[in-house]
Amino acid sequence: MEDAKVLVWQDLSVQFVKPYGIIEAVRHVSLSLHKGEILVLAGESGSGKTVLCRSVLQLMHPSARITSGCIRYHDKNILDYTEKKLRSLRGVSIGMVFQNPMTTLNPSMSMGMQLREAISRRKGKLGRQEMDEEAGRLLEMVGISDGRQRLSLLPGAFSGGQRQRCAIAIALAMEPDVLLADEPTTALDVTVQMDILDLLMDIRHKTGMSILFVTHDLGVAAHIADRVAIMYAGKIVEIGTADEVFYHPCHPYTWGLLQALPGQTAKGEPLLAIPGMPPDMTNVPHGDAFAERNRYALAIDYEQEPPLFTVSPTHQAATWLLDKRAPQIEVPYAVKRRKT
Repeated sequence: MEDAKVLVWQDLSVQFVKPYGIIEAVRHVSLSLHKGEILVLAGESGSGKTVLCRSVLQLMHPSARITSGCIRYHDKNILDYTEKKLRSLRGVSIGMVFQNPMTTLNPSMSMGMQLREAISRRKGKLGRQEMDEEAGRLLEMVGISDGRQRLSLLPGAFSGGQRQRCAIAIALAMEPDVLLADEPTTALDVTVQMDILDLLMDIRHKTGMSILFVTHDLGVAAHIADRVAIMYAGKIVEIGTADEVFYHPCHPYTWGLLQALPGQTAKGEPLLAIPGMPPDMTNVPHGDAFAERNRYALAIDYEQEPPLFTVSPTHQAATWLLDKRAPQIEVPYAVKRRKT
């Protein structure tokens, strides 16, 4: 992983204005995606992951508004871009893959037509034979055999996993240097899910592409991540290398997510889960938003939001347990067991 930062969110806040109140979806998030890395953004549904991801290309609901911060792509603030300039960025420099591939694929157009359209955006007008050769090569790159022979097929002729591969092929056709992957494997069975993850890692290896991968599944994150950012109630609560987050986690929320992974409980014991529900983000709790669900919460958690404490040069966590005045807390057994 190179040290250059390709994409930077700086003090970003995003709200949704609804008839029943203002939803604080993303709250003062600062995060960076480095050249050639896979950064996994993980957390429960509703934590703000998708909003943070889609804010880059401003593919958000009309009720969304960015209230603070900036998003820098190669040191240029994307939030200053006109809609015309954004259109030239979407797909061409920054690609996106969605959870449902049919969000990307047109069910009435053959895969060949859709791939040729994407190829022409990057490479201009080419001959039909040259375009078909490139389209077939892209399908084979993402693991669809006999790609050239399948160009005439409609998306409905492909399986769910193959459709996601086709969506990735379209994203790759424009040769972006950043790929935003928003829960791209959630709807797939486990075997196909692993195939897609291996595909993304292989693409990163071959192209040097930077990937932001959004998921609620830490098992997926463990398979693919160089670094992991844990998000809760619109904020980054822990970030570090994959090894740091999985083997030396510091935030009680991360502990809870790790304990809830399948296989973390002994045979015959009930599955572990984080108690309670995420907070109502139209009425953000005072202090630490995780305090009500945190069995290790201190009195200060209900009064003051914790800063991101530095654990190592690459590892930070927003928990008062890292304050030098805090009592020593024993890491839960199910999390400790991952370290041995």
